[in-house]
Amino acid sequence: MSAGRAIGLLLGVAADGIVGHPKDGRPVAGFARLARALEKKIYADHPVPGAVHAGLLAGGAVLLGVLTERAGRRSPVLQATGTAITTWAVLGGAALAIDGTELARDLETGRLDAARDTLSELDPRDTQGLTVIALSRASVETVAESTSDAVVSPLFWGAVAGAPGLLGARALKVLRRLNSSPRHHRFGWVVVRLDELVNLLPTRVAAALTVSGAPVVGGSAAGAWRAWQRDASAHPSPNAGRVEAAFAGALEIRLGGRTVYPHGVEELPVLGDGRNPDAGHVTRAVELSRVVGWLAGISSAVLAVVLGLRRR
Repeated sequence: MSAGRAIGLLLGVAADGIVGHPKDGRPVAGFARLARALEKKIYADHPVPGAVHAGLLAGGAVLLGVLTERAGRRSPVLQATGTAITTWAVLGGAALAIDGTELARDLETGRLDAARDTLSELDPRDTQGLTVIALSRASVETVAESTSDAVVSPLFWGAVAGAPGLLGARALKVLRRLNSSPRHHRFGWVVVRLDELVNLLPTRVAAALTVSGAPVVGGSAAGAWRAWQRDASAHPSPNAGRVEAAFAGALEIRLGGRTVYPHGVEELPVLGDGRNPDAGHVTRAVELSRVVGWLAGISSAVLAVVLGLRRR
């Protein structure tokens, strides 16, 4: 059955790249709307209601994945089909490429207000008043982190656990994004901790794939490795700094620094030692994200086969 899972992961990656999702009809967006609706009914400034919220939604996603896996046990073809559909539904590689390309185009043409609006949909930071350099930096950081969150992480857990892994990992990341405001500090405590734990390995896999893929887009593999090993540990997040540092080193730019969020200002460590980024670096970040996504698809398929053979 491992072959069916591996084939399904590859087909799902191909479907995301070729077909993608309509912007207003992305499955992940539907899950986010459901999460917001449930939050309105049970919200309280306390971790317990937040844990219930996360348990119902992420647990429901995992349960749907379990049912998909059980249906696929009848034949490798059914397993490959179910895995492919699930992979396509949760991956955000195509959507990220569209949004990243739009950001780069707006920055290149000086449409900064449009770039601020697009970025605010992807990242919780305060985008008002950001300059071209600051917007470019934030855009590359967002592309890097989203590559790990919306592509590498679900594929990694899909290889390990099939459809439950795909759906569970993506559900936690969406819930983490929805719980990023000061209002959710206590309510979202459980989901934040779970998300950090689940992504400990995938973010490091994403950084390693960034090192491997850097030369494909004319980047520096040595620079990606050096920045990852040197700078990532200073980042307050146990995960985000890894792949952001790798992207910074690969593109030979500097990321990090002063970042304004709704809850206040954070002085993040500088990642990389190159020049300040511009619109061209956002375009290259999108290209690197695509390469990392395909490498993640191939790696996840190989991992699924290896794990399947070990279970025999």
